Amino acid sequence: MRTILTIIAVVVVLVLGKIFFFNKPADKSGGPGGGAAAGGRGGEKGKGGGPGGAGGGQPIAVNIFVTSYATLDNAVTSPGTVFPNEEVQLMSEAAGRIVALNIKEGSRVAAGQVIAKIKDTDLQAQLKKINYQIELAKQTDARQKKLLEINAISREEYEITSNTLNTLDADKEFLETSIEKTVLKAPFSGKISFKNVSQGAYVSPSTSLATLVQTNPVKIDFTIPEKYSTQIKLGSGVKFEVEGQSTSYSATIVAIDPKIDPNLRTLKVRALAQNPNDRLIPGMFVKVTVDLDISQAIMVPTEAIIPVLKGKKVYVMQNGKVAEKMVETGLRNEKNIQITSGLASGDSLIISGIMSIKKEAPVKVKQVVK
Repeated sequence: MRTILTIIAVVVVLVLGKIFFFNKPADKSGGPGGGAAAGGRGGEKGKGGGPGGAGGGQPIAVNIFVTSYATLDNAVTSPGTVFPNEEVQLMSEAAGRIVALNIKEGSRVAAGQVIAKIKDTDLQAQLKKINYQIELAKQTDARQKKLLEINAISREEYEITSNTLNTLDADKEFLETSIEKTVLKAPFSGKISFKNVSQGAYVSPSTSLATLVQTNPVKIDFTIPEKYSTQIKLGSGVKFEVEGQSTSYSATIVAIDPKIDPNLRTLKVRALAQNPNDRLIPGMFVKVTVDLDISQAIMVPTEAIIPVLKGKKVYVMQNGKVAEKMVETGLRNEKNIQITSGLASGDSLIISGIMSIKKEAPVKVKQVVK
């Protein structure tokens, strides 16, 4: 029992001692000293914070790209089709039976060569008859003229005879034209396709005898996207290849469609290529390559472009600060993109840290990238 009381007394003494020493007011001399020390450390932190705030306004080191004009090498590839330079259905202007068909399928013909002859026996007979009538009318006209000179007939009677002669001359001219129409000639040089009729067949003006195709030169028709439409010029050269052939062919642009296809947003272009060996067959598929070199182009790294709601912008360095410029872009390649408006040659384009800088922020050059 005594032992328990002794232990309780010791615990009470320890508790009272702890309360006395920990709750004792600080020494007046020690208080200021401690406060000064604490204040001294606080002052150091304050000074450290001051320079840190000033560091937020220091120039940010960035990489820049100095813009300049250069020649942009750009090639556009497009599918195309070979077409004959000229193609026409050979049809007779006169109806009748074919008495001569001077063509072979797949053969070449020259311009003006006779293709077919339509029977004209009845027309020739009419022409012979009218020639006799004209001869008689001339004799009558001569006699009437002499009678008029001696006033044996009236002027009206003579004019009737003269008018008859003029009418016969007109009829003769009409018959000669009709006879000419019985001869079908090639309008241009080319190749004859498969025949649709044979000699001896009766044809009308709507009957196609065959198709005449001119394959030298040939037309190459292709399309390009509308964004390149202003760069296509008449007389420019293009290259094209045919599947299965190792040869590269050349052609010259001869026609450009005046309108863009509103559905496909493409522009139709036609080029002309020489084909002396008939290696280019109408209907062939070709791959056309158009060189669209631009002599005064500004190309910049693609990472410098920042998409925004109103378009695209870039950051440039002006007088040690960041400035914003709205730009429009054009062609692009693997690394660079063309600037069509918004930048000039000599601008210092910021190409690093663009997501962490803002307008009017101070910057300095870390590296000039070429």
